[in-house]
Amino acid sequence: MVKFGLLVLLEAKPGKEAEAAAFLKSALPLVEAEPETTAWFGIQIGPSTFGIFDVFPDEAGRQAHLTGKVAAALMEKAADLFQGSPNIQQANVLASKLPK
Repeated sequence: MVKFGLLVLLEAKPGKEAEAAAFLKSALPLVEAEPETTAWFGIQIGPSTFGIFDVFPDEAGRQAHLTGKVAAALMEKAADLFQGSPNIQQANVLASKLPK
């Protein structure tokens, strides 16, 4: 069961939308190597608005993700691809449906 989540909102710089999308797609193999990341989604909300939503069984898993390779890659690329800092919000999962 997942109980903890992260919602990260990102606004691509003008002209960097395709690179932002490619960056999120390229992060998938890094996330697949994280055993405590139960589900991870790289999403596009609008023409230049992107996000990441992921869930974890416990706080330790969430913290491992926040200090892991995906977070490091995001911080490395953020200034080039996105306007401002990533808006990282911690969430509590109230209900979920995941594949078995």
